[in-house]
Amino acid sequence: MKIGDLAEATGVSTRLLRYYEEQGLLHPDRSANGYRSYPHGAVEIVKQIRALLHAGLPTEVIRCALPCLDGHRIDVSEEPDGPLATRLREELANIDDRIRSLTRHRNMISEYLAPLNHTRPSRLSGS
Repeated sequence: MKIGDLAEATGVSTRLLRYYEEQGLLHPDRSANGYRSYPHGAVEIVKQIRALLHAGLPTEVIRCALPCLDGHRIDVSEEPDGPLATRLREELANIDDRIRSLTRHRNMISEYLAPLNHTRPSRLSGS
């Protein structure tokens, strides 16, 4: 399958597919004229890459995780204390830190707006 076909099948631009290749996430064969040729399984790989990116994982972690993908799940049971499991734990801790930070910021903004909730005239009162 050519890069344009893969782009059409996945909804991912050819530019982004080339980036995935640069990052070591996709490994197309090259013909004598330099054209990329992807196996049909590349469609599922691209979908998995997109899902992992959407989950917030950096390409470095995704590159390590791709060989461990079992359907749509990363299976680290073979090496529960290995580098991939360790990196996933670090990513989880980073996400938890960001959630705490966002919660603090949300609460601050809510406090700033709280006085407005008591002074604003009701929209339901007379016209």
